Amino acid sequence: MSVASGVSGWFRFLGSELRLVFGRRRNQIGLLVLAGIPVMLAVTLRLSGHQGEHGPDFFSSITSNGIFVALAALSVELTLFLPLAIAILAGDAIASEANLGTLRYLLTVPVPRSRLLAVKYVALVIGGLAGVAVVAVAGVVAGGVAFGLGPVTTLSGIQIGMGVASVRLLLAMLYVTAGLAALAAIGLFISTLTEQPIVAMVATTAVSTLMWILDAVPQLAFLHPWLLVHHWPAFGDLFRQPVFTDGIVAGLWLALGYAVVFYVAAWATFIRRDITS
Repeated sequence: MSVASGVSGWFRFLGSELRLVFGRRRNQIGLLVLAGIPVMLAVTLRLSGHQGEHGPDFFSSITSNGIFVALAALSVELTLFLPLAIAILAGDAIASEANLGTLRYLLTVPVPRSRLLAVKYVALVIGGLAGVAVVAVAGVVAGGVAFGLGPVTTLSGIQIGMGVASVRLLLAMLYVTAGLAALAAIGLFISTLTEQPIVAMVATTAVSTLMWILDAVPQLAFLHPWLLVHHWPAFGDLFRQPVFTDGIVAGLWLALGYAVVFYVAAWATFIRRDITS
């Protein structure tokens, strides 16, 4: 088999997996739920006539520019809804296939286990990116309708153009996706340990929730820098002038570490797993 045909087969397999992921009615409804939250946020603030008074700094800037609705929505959904979406996709990736008996069929095609796992993980990351994009785009559209779009006053009080702000929003989306990709690696590892998708979903969600709880306990400050979720809110630093990069860089390195460790753990488990169903 040539390298070209191997690469082509890999992308065909990935395309098939993505059609499966985005073709599930449950996942489509999930995307609608993700999109609905920034819309509700914009509508609520528009009708109430008040700015957000709690949360990260950009909550208080929502009514000044619609782009802050997207940032506020990402902040809100990072604590539960986006991790839950990753957990659902991770449960479907391996555990659900094993439960339905399709995993054994895939491996008898034959498809090398390493390739199968890699395709599943890439599909998880793309699914996470899609979820983040839906939240951000819905936030910008709803915020633009409710509060308008235009030059953005950063959290440092310096104004930047809408074009620059859009680029920074895109970078924020990619940063959030990087964090979710690390959580996806954890979920994929858990998914290789069970044939019950609900177990993988609950366990992955529990891991994320537990990290948020630990990160909120002041007495555990020594542990905070090692928690995956600790640096997730750092995407807001992209809307400072100049951009604060310390938290973002630390978050990216931590996400990479988690992703590598748990993907390798998933691979080591999966290649030795006895597929009986």
